[in-house]
Amino acid sequence: MRKIYSILGLLLLMAAQLHAQPGKHVWNKPNYDQYPFHFGFALGYNQMNFRIIPKAEMLSNFDSVYAVENTPRPGFNIHMVGSLRLGNYFDLRFIPGLAFGQRDLTYNHRVVDGVDTTIERHVMAIESTMLSFPLYFKYRAKRLNNWRPYLLFGGNYTIDLEARKKIKEEEQPKIRLERQDFYLEAGIGVDYYFPFFKLATELRFSWGIMDMINIENTEYALFYDKLNSRMFTLLIFVE
Repeated sequence: MRKIYSILGLLLLMAAQLHAQPGKHVWNKPNYDQYPFHFGFALGYNQMNFRIIPKAEMLSNFDSVYAVENTPRPGFNIHMVGSLRLGNYFDLRFIPGLAFGQRDLTYNHRVVDGVDTTIERHVMAIESTMLSFPLYFKYRAKRLNNWRPYLLFGGNYTIDLEARKKIKEEEQPKIRLERQDFYLEAGIGVDYYFPFFKLATELRFSWGIMDMINIENTEYALFYDKLNSRMFTLLIFVE
């Protein structure tokens, strides 16, 4: 969370500095927000995560796999942008693209050898290449000189292209994820108007609502009662 607060603070600082600069009383691209359609592209940084809910009986019985720790890894996004003006303050945005990322699941595994009990750790690298089809409503505040803050909310249907990839022998054991997911998403950002284009910085939070564990008859998969995806993304738009 400290990283997220730092990024939010940086966005607000950039907006404040831009607003405070002299000479911004002359608007760049003053009619830009009156256009019915906008197109562009976006690049971004993401961190994929999991919300882990273990089965109660696995914890009470202290089975061989008794704890799982999740470690997010950095990833990146690339998107196309299509935006439809709905009014002075609302846009409808369709931003299809790809998100590449990884999450490491560390299993604490109990091994019994006669009277001796040891704890072994096994790390699974869960890679994902998500084909995403997000649709958002964008609420824009009143434009202030050459910047305009906004809020974003909507949904995102995704297909994980890595989910059916054959697991290599050296990667065993490894769980499989379901291929499809749906995210509820919300974000905050700032549009910056320049003489020849508009640039935006956006911080977006995503909550997956589908159970992603592909149940197989192994202790690594049966540990979970539910496994939901989480993600936050920092994007830069050029339109």
